[in-house]
Amino acid sequence: MTAQTLLNALEHCGMVEIDGLHAFEFALDEDDNLHIECIDGRAAKHWEFTPAQVAAATFDDSLQSWLIVGYFNETKAIGEHRLVCHGDVVSSSDDEDDTDENA
Repeated sequence: MTAQTLLNALEHCGMVEIDGLHAFEFALDEDDNLHIECIDGRAAKHWEFTPAQVAAATFDDSLQSWLIVGYFNETKAIGEHRLVCHGDVVSSSDDEDDTDENA
């Protein structure tokens, strides 16, 4: 079953994919703006979406992804972005069993 909102989906995922790029760095700031960062080759990319943009995101059942529109202002769209929320992701920084460290 799909989360009913993008915000709910983000709360339960370990990684997002935006426009085909995998991004482990994503967070809501103190104003509830969504920030997503990733590296594309040598270039760092950053996206920021307002709470209203996150709330307006729609889920595409056929592509199993969210469509979110970024705006320059409330009337001029600057582009659509496709987000895929991936479940729990294990990173290399996760704590491991301490008993094997000195083996």
